[in-house]
Amino acid sequence: MNDTMVTLVGNVATQVEWRESATGGVARFRLAVTARRFDRAKQCWVDGATSFYTVWAARTLGMNLTGSVSIGEPLVVHGRLKVRDEERKEGPRWFSADVDAVAVGHDMSRGTTVFRRVFKGEASPAERARTQGAEGAAPPGGEPAASGGLPPVVWESAPTAEPVGT
Repeated sequence: MNDTMVTLVGNVATQVEWRESATGGVARFRLAVTARRFDRAKQCWVDGATSFYTVWAARTLGMNLTGSVSIGEPLVVHGRLKVRDEERKEGPRWFSADVDAVAVGHDMSRGTTVFRRVFKGEASPAERARTQGAEGAAPPGGEPAASGGLPPVVWESAPTAEPVGT
């Protein structure tokens, strides 16, 4: 009820790692968030400090992340902020900022993407990626449409179009 909910906009800094657990599995990755501001003296945008957050996504959200997100992609992450601090025997106190994700999506202000609904009983994105990655198998996104007229799986963000009139 009194959780600190945050929305972060940044870039994926590490590969998504999936781990099975007794509660159904969890995915983890690091998100780099760099503040940007307009410098009036220089008349340009400048980067500020970069903060790194560990994003945790449980069950279905985490499983879908494994087949949908790659390093460097821009994301919007919404979830519960948890700041941890630990005292270590040797060295300074250690702090980390974790986010238990409720929702994750590509940042559509920086590109396009294609959504594919996952239905119960289908292979998970991680399982599809493993079977499609084998030599001689169809490349990701090259599989035929599933029964029921569903579109094929798209594994990469679509290339962004050049702005018109620039």
